[in-house]
Amino acid sequence: MYAIVKAGGHQEKVAVGDTVTVDRIDAAVGATVSFPAVLLVDGASVTSDPKLLSGVKVTGEVLEETKGPKIDILRYKNKTGHRRRQGFRAKQTLVKITAINGAK
Repeated sequence: MYAIVKAGGHQEKVAVGDTVTVDRIDAAVGATVSFPAVLLVDGASVTSDPKLLSGVKVTGEVLEETKGPKIDILRYKNKTGHRRRQGFRAKQTLVKITAINGAK
C-alpha cells in the first residue's frame, strides 16, 4: 500500500517505512506530523475521491532538520560592469512515514 500526500507545496509518494525529505515543518525532532492524502493505492484498488480520502491519515515522525543543496544565483549585465552574486539554501525536514490509517 502506498499514498500520494501533499507536503509543503509538493506531492510525494510514500509507503510505511519510507524516509521523505520535505520543505521545513515547524516541529521538533521526534514529533509526530500528519499529511493529507491526495491518492491511495491498496493493491488493485485506487482511491482518489476527496470524501473517502478525508478519513485517510498519513502520519510520520520527524527525524532531523537539514539543508538542501546550495543554489548560486548570478546576474550579469554586459558592458556595464554590473555583476551580482547571491546564494540560497532551502531548509528541509527529514520525515519517516510510520502509518497510513483509515484505508477503506
